Amino acid sequence: MATDYYETLGVARNADQEEIKRAYRRLARKYHPDVNKEPGAEDRFKEINRAYEVLSEPEMRARYDRFGQAGVEGAAAQGFQDFGDMGGFADIFESFFSGFAGSGGVGGGTRTGRRPAGPTRGDDLRLDLKLDFREAVFGGEKEIRISHLETCEVCSGTGAKPGTRPRTCSTCTGSGQVRRVTRTPFGSFTQVSVCPTCNGTGQVIEDKCEACDGRGQKQITKKLKITIPAGVDDGTRLRVASEGDSGQRGGPPGDLYVYLFVNEDTEFKREGINILSEVEISYLQAILGGRLEVNTVDGPQELMIPPGTQPKTVLKLENRGVPKLGNPVSRGDHLITVDIEIPNRITPEERELLEKLAKIRGERTGKGGIEGFFGNIFHK
Repeated sequence: MATDYYETLGVARNADQEEIKRAYRRLARKYHPDVNKEPGAEDRFKEINRAYEVLSEPEMRARYDRFGQAGVEGAAAQGFQDFGDMGGFADIFESFFSGFAGSGGVGGGTRTGRRPAGPTRGDDLRLDLKLDFREAVFGGEKEIRISHLETCEVCSGTGAKPGTRPRTCSTCTGSGQVRRVTRTPFGSFTQVSVCPTCNGTGQVIEDKCEACDGRGQKQITKKLKITIPAGVDDGTRLRVASEGDSGQRGGPPGDLYVYLFVNEDTEFKREGINILSEVEISYLQAILGGRLEVNTVDGPQELMIPPGTQPKTVLKLENRGVPKLGNPVSRGDHLITVDIEIPNRITPEERELLEKLAKIRGERTGKGGIEGFFGNIFHK
């Protein structure tokens, strides 16, 4: 049964991009292999990533909405993408009948086009990268290690020993295909298959390059420095051009896609481009107000506590939040929720003063002591 990507992310089919992104971040945190060690979590994580890749790209999402999973995967996706022109339709037709080409009789017509082994683009690669909270907020340079295929420098990607060259395969005469004709009472049929001598390359290497064993590519581990933009979040995808696997026969390399995951912070939380935190003040600060030094991602900042501040009041430090991705000059706000500490014990002197204050305000403290007075102050 085909996977429903909307169901995978737990969103409605008319969900906007922000809803899809929030759902992805929530599920990615829950099922990331570094966090969730339960059986099946890794497979679930891959399903979530695939669903987000499709639904986060407007063009892919449109094809998925129209054609389903077949519209965004493999050759079928290419076929749907090119369906509007006859070339695309011909490719789909050929994909069904590429193994047989009729020559007279049933099947009609002949298709004998050669497929010379030309340049092939290298594969794209993916890397998951974890960031600390502040790294995601401010960005910066990050060093990563990747393992990918690079063109062999000794043979320049030919796979042949220096001073020699691959020769044209005599079995398929360079086409990469062999054809076998079968005659039946209904006509002649030609079956086309990959050449077993050259494995479809059209060339045979007699003296292999010792550095790469005739493959023309070598697996290399290298360090890269990449730039993390300010304001990235869970699920942000960075493209590093030409750092995927190298192409074959002079083809261009693929790209490296870096998926970012942000570690939770013990003090701060993030909501869009705003940063959330909490601060605890005394009941006297709440009543009288004052200035308080609080932590922000920019370091200590002064926060004004208005007189009469109530519990759970949210105070705002403007422009101390997360920079907008792509526009780091514009930042969100830092929203601070105020908690008020009411002491369990007070000194006799404090009690005397508070009881005088209670009398001035006409508050009845009763046997419960001064606690009733506090309750009236903060819940009146």
